[in-house]
Amino acid sequence: MSIWAVILAGGSGTRFWPLSTPERPKQLLPLAGDRPLLTQAVERLDGLVPAEQVLVVTGPFLVDQVARIVPQVPRAQIFAEPRAASTAPALAWAAHWISQRDPGAQMVSLHADWAVGDDRAFRAAARHALGVAQEYDVLVTVGVTPTRNETGYGYIVPGKPLGGGRAVRRFVEKPSAARAALLRRRGALWNTGLFAWGVARFLGEAGAYARELKAGWPALAAGDVAGFFAAARPVAVDVAVLERSKRLAVVAGTFRWDDIGSWDALLRIRSPDARGNIVVGNVTLADDVRRSVIWSESEHLAVIGLEDMVVVRANGHTLVMPTGRAEHLRALVQRP
Repeated sequence: MSIWAVILAGGSGTRFWPLSTPERPKQLLPLAGDRPLLTQAVERLDGLVPAEQVLVVTGPFLVDQVARIVPQVPRAQIFAEPRAASTAPALAWAAHWISQRDPGAQMVSLHADWAVGDDRAFRAAARHALGVAQEYDVLVTVGVTPTRNETGYGYIVPGKPLGGGRAVRRFVEKPSAARAALLRRRGALWNTGLFAWGVARFLGEAGAYARELKAGWPALAAGDVAGFFAAARPVAVDVAVLERSKRLAVVAGTFRWDDIGSWDALLRIRSPDARGNIVVGNVTLADDVRRSVIWSESEHLAVIGLEDMVVVRANGHTLVMPTGRAEHLRALVQRP
C-alpha cells in the first residue's frame, strides 16, 4: 500500500515577531537549526515517504518560497489555500486529491513548524501508526510523554488496548497547570498532531462528522476547491473529526517533540551557552546575561545585564520582553 504525506505549512507565526512576518513566517525560518523548519520536515520523511508523494499546504503568497526551499517536492503538489481555514479543510482537500489518484493510499499528516529530537524515532512512530490504522481501519494520532506541565498543548487520555496502540478515551485541550500535572500523573500524552490513516477512512469519517465542512462537500467532490473553502467553516481537524469519530486510536512515540510556539521554545530546543542563553547572529553578550534568547538577523547587537529575557533585532524592528510573555506579543502584533 502506498503512503503519502501532507505537510501543513500555513500560519503567520505572530509569536516570532519581528523575525517572522506574513511574508516569511516561522515555518520558513531556521529556528531549530541551520535550515528552515519546513526543509527539516520534508527531510524528516526521507525513508518513509518519497518526495514525489509529499504534499505541502500553504498560503497563496508563500508558494514560490516553499518551492525554493523544498525543491524535491513537485511544484504541482504545493497547494495554496484559497483562505486560511485551519486544518480540517486543508486535510480534507489533500485527502480528496490523493484519493482521486491513489484510492487505496494511506497518509500521514504533520506540521511544518515542529522541532523533533530524533527523526528515526519519528519515522518509527509514523510507521507504527500507519500499521495500526491499516489493521484496525481507524484514524490514529501519535502522542508523546509530557516532559512538563504544559498548558498550551492538547493532551490525549488513552483507553483500552487496541493492538499496538490504545483507543482514545478523550482529548483535553490546553488544561490549567494543575490539571496538566494530574494528566501527566495519570499517563496522558501530548497530542503531537502527527496523524495516520487510510485516505478513504478519513474522508468517510470527515463526511460523517465534520458538519463544518458539510456545505462545501459537494464542491470538493466536484473539484471546486475555491467553492469548498468558501462554503466550509474554519475548524481544526481535531475538533471536526477526531473528537467526534468512534474509530480512533493513539500510539506512543519516543521522540522529543516541540511545536516551537514562541521565542521561549528556543531555550528548550537549541543548545544553550554556559549561562543558559541562546544566541544567534551578530551578538555580543556581557557576562551577566543569563537564560535569555538573543537574536540579531544582521545588525550588531550588544546586551548587558539581563536575565530571562528575549531580545530580537530583525526586519528593522526590535523586540525586548521577558520570557513567558508569548501571548502578550501575539496580541501586540495583531493589534489594529
